[in-house]
Amino acid sequence: MMRRIAVLDAPTNLGLRPPTASSVPGCAKAPGALRDHGLLARLRARDAGCLTPPRYDPGDWRPGDGVCHAPEISAYSAALADRIGAIIDRGEFPLVLGGDCSVLLGSALAMHRLGEAVGGRIGLVFVDGHSDFRHPGNASYVGAAAGEDLALVTGRGQPDLAAIEGRRPYFRDIDVVVLGIRAQDEYRLDLQAAGITTRPVPALRAEGAARTAQWAHEQLVDCAGYWVHIDVDVLDPAVMPAVDAPDPGGIAFAELEILLAGLVDTPHCLGVELTVFDPDYDPDGAYAAEIVNTVVAGLAPVVAPGASPPRLLPSAPTPRAGDGRRAQRATATVPVPAGAADPIGPPANPAGPADGMAAAEESWSAEPGAEDSRPPVGPGLLRRVAVPDAGVPPSPAGDETA
Repeated sequence: MMRRIAVLDAPTNLGLRPPTASSVPGCAKAPGALRDHGLLARLRARDAGCLTPPRYDPGDWRPGDGVCHAPEISAYSAALADRIGAIIDRGEFPLVLGGDCSVLLGSALAMHRLGEAVGGRIGLVFVDGHSDFRHPGNASYVGAAAGEDLALVTGRGQPDLAAIEGRRPYFRDIDVVVLGIRAQDEYRLDLQAAGITTRPVPALRAEGAARTAQWAHEQLVDCAGYWVHIDVDVLDPAVMPAVDAPDPGGIAFAELEILLAGLVDTPHCLGVELTVFDPDYDPDGAYAAEIVNTVVAGLAPVVAPGASPPRLLPSAPTPRAGDGRRAQRATATVPVPAGAADPIGPPANPAGPADGMAAAEESWSAEPGAEDSRPPVGPGLLRRVAVPDAGVPPSPAGDETA
């Protein structure tokens, strides 16, 4: 049976600085531009509508005031998590069309809720030209959430964004794989110090996109499933310059297609988001057409007739004896900020095998009827998750459009 894709527009630009003093970022127009090139029809996807963001208005914000638009982003993220959760509850595969990279906060919140529902941890594959890891611990000030989204979703930064609903971190450092950053990324050493696994463009190219996708699976062996974030600035500006911060040294469309296909070709991939495309830099629509072609081809494994329905792995297998890299990831201690909620998920099974995702999958067939006992991704799963009262204001009513 094929997996059905549900396309949800998240056209927020709240996480970006204004291009000029009198203008606003154009990435809010991205979902419409991609739809204009037949994305939904070509994917045979269900239209999950649009979550309209609050108005872009920095007001009197100044550097040193914290993240600009923080209250609006927080409320929007909670509403976006609700919408993503509703799609997953239907047993569908969410494709979220951003918007800027602050979209990740809503997706991360949805994944943390899901992890709580199934008693496991959800991982993140972060495909981006930049690490987006600026936070108060490594920068003189913060300001644009789209440049800080990876830091925020791993628990670094102000609580109204990094700990919505009292959940912090949304993803553990050891459950994050970063692909496609440039070799000289400003925060590459901070990622290394945090224990976040990375594969910059030179290494990605050396290993190949298909093997890199498989490698990412293996890094997330301890997770019940994972979410995929794609910022199109992972592409080289020579082939796709329509982003707010083009940076030379990226990958090609063909490489992104192969990488995406490899990442989604497993029932443990729970959804994908696409961010930062700016149609204001694409007057004739040529780049939008290329992005749509890449996404349609990359998501082909999801809608293939033999595709498996979404499934969550039960628990983390233990690394093989002598496999120092996996052992380090499995036993790493992740610091949790003071006052934060305890990370979710049980410890790894000390007696289980470890052979990547496949080994965990095989563990289900060890006993008769085990297949039926797997945690399902489908109707009603997230409705059983109680939302903590963390003092964060709820999203405003009437912010959704059909």
